[in-house]
Amino acid sequence: MIRILPAALAAALLASLLATAHAADTPPREPYGIALEGFAYPYPVHQLPLVNDGEQLRMAYMDVAPAQPNGRTVVLLHGRNFPSSYWAPVIKMLNDAGYRVVVPDQIGFGKSSKPAGELHFDTLARNTIALLDHLEIKKADIVAHSLGGMLGVRIARAYPDRVAHLVLTAPIGLEDYRLYVPPTPTEAIIATEDKLTADGYRKQLQTNYAIKLPPDAITPYIDARFNIKGSPDYPRWLRAFVSSGQMIYREPVAHEIPLITEPTLFIMGADDHNAPGRPNAPEALRPRMGQNAELAKAFAAKMANARAEVIPDTGHLVFLEAPDKYKELVLGFLGR
Repeated sequence: MIRILPAALAAALLASLLATAHAADTPPREPYGIALEGFAYPYPVHQLPLVNDGEQLRMAYMDVAPAQPNGRTVVLLHGRNFPSSYWAPVIKMLNDAGYRVVVPDQIGFGKSSKPAGELHFDTLARNTIALLDHLEIKKADIVAHSLGGMLGVRIARAYPDRVAHLVLTAPIGLEDYRLYVPPTPTEAIIATEDKLTADGYRKQLQTNYAIKLPPDAITPYIDARFNIKGSPDYPRWLRAFVSSGQMIYREPVAHEIPLITEPTLFIMGADDHNAPGRPNAPEALRPRMGQNAELAKAFAAKMANARAEVIPDTGHLVFLEAPDKYKELVLGFLGR
């Protein structure tokens, strides 16, 4: 006898079969360690032992020598949502021009240790100078992106004799986010970040950063975050990641930028309106946030030795979206 399934039961069975088929078609994520074990970097990675607030840590870095050295060194400072491997085309660009390139993962990021304590820009600045001391580099040019721009400002202010030129590539921190966003408890942010999916993260990056790259170009960075979820140490990584967001909020540098005396170049994407914390700001204040190109031009006008360049039709990942123009601006500025 043929039995006819009720419509609701048949629909549920069909949905279950489709979900099972989809799961079979979607390979599981291979877990990375929270120091991005399993995620390849473009050059050999070294480790510098450090002590921060009594905690034994290791700072990962790449040190890439050019074939024909010009005697100068550039330090690349990464952003919050990307491992330092994303600097690969800029490393090659600078190497080809004769620069030695040092590329650290700051403590709390990438292949470096994830501390149990909170992150602070002053500590990251000291760590970066400790790396230069270890490598016997007395003075370097600094090229920074996003959160790295905030760190670059702190280094230039605290250690001006160690910085020859400062390039701020789509930096955040050009405004004091505390003026717009109410404080949020760390545990609440951890809960929100833990619920984020890979698709949600992709949309978040594309929306917040106005990325002008093919979707596949940012897939490695989606993997770099979400493959970590398979690690038993994921909660430690998550707390460090959230601590970096609280650092951005609690330790503004906007008030220090006009005081920088080293030659400084802002390179901004015209469509980059990234403003950390905007979704938590009162709705009436959100449109005022993230006017980054205008803010950079206003800062440059106040500074002793600075200028701002705005690249049209470009978002937050300026050096990946407009590589030719970026090369022209950076090499021209460093070669002055």
